[in-house]
Amino acid sequence: MTEPSEESTGKAILPLFPLQTVLLPGTHLPLHIFEPRYRQLMADLVAEVVPDREFGVVALRSAMIREVSGPEHVHEFGCSTVLREAKRLPDGRFDVVTTARRRFRLLEIDRVSAPYLIGSVEWVPDDRVATVHGDTVTRLADVAKAAHRRYCESAWNDEDWTTPPEDGDIAALAYRLTADCLLPLEDRQRLLEETNPLRRLRIACRLLTREAGFLSTLGAVPMPPGELGEFTRPSNLN
Repeated sequence: MTEPSEESTGKAILPLFPLQTVLLPGTHLPLHIFEPRYRQLMADLVAEVVPDREFGVVALRSAMIREVSGPEHVHEFGCSTVLREAKRLPDGRFDVVTTARRRFRLLEIDRVSAPYLIGSVEWVPDDRVATVHGDTVTRLADVAKAAHRRYCESAWNDEDWTTPPEDGDIAALAYRLTADCLLPLEDRQRLLEETNPLRRLRIACRLLTREAGFLSTLGAVPMPPGELGEFTRPSNLN
C-alpha cells in the first residue's frame, strides 16, 4: 500500500475503517477486530507500516450496507484515529483502543492497493472565528456545560459521569460534552461536520437539552458509559 502522507495542500492517504458510528475528535474508541482484512490493518498499525499508527473512521450511510465499494456508501466527513493500545489474541483477533485525532473529507476510495480500504482525504480544520468578547464565549460555555450536566443527571447516577476538565479549549468543548452522550448518528455527524467552534457548541447545547427533555419525559435512561460493554461497540463490516 502507499504510505500515509500529508502534503502542503492538506491532503493525505489513510487506511479506512467504515463503522456504524461517528467518531468525534479527542474521544476514545475501543474495537474488537476479527475480520481478516482489519486484522491485517491492526498488524500494520502495530508494526508501524502505517506512519503514526493513524487510520480513518467513516460512518456508513445505512446499516444495510454490507460492503463499501465507493464514497457513496459512507459519509463524506470522517475522523482519523490513532492506535493507542492493542492486544493480539491467540486466534489472531485484536482488542484495541484508539484516540480520535482530526477530521477529514473523503475524496476517493482505493479497494485494490491493500487488503483493507484506502482513502484519499483532505484535512478539515476549524474556521477562523472573528474575535468574540471573552464574556460571550464564557457564557456560551457555561450554558453548554449546564445542558451537559442536566443530561447526565437525568441519565446516570453521580458516580457514572464526570464534568469535562477546564482547559479553556473552546474548540474541543462540544466534542467533550457529547462524547459519552448517546446521540443519534445523524446528530454526531452534524457535530463532526460543523467547522465553526462557537456554532458547534451551540448545536451541542441544543442537542443535550433535547435529549435531557426526552429522558425526563419518557422516564427511561440509558445504561451508564462504563456498563455498556458490547452494546456500545460500533457495528462494522467485520
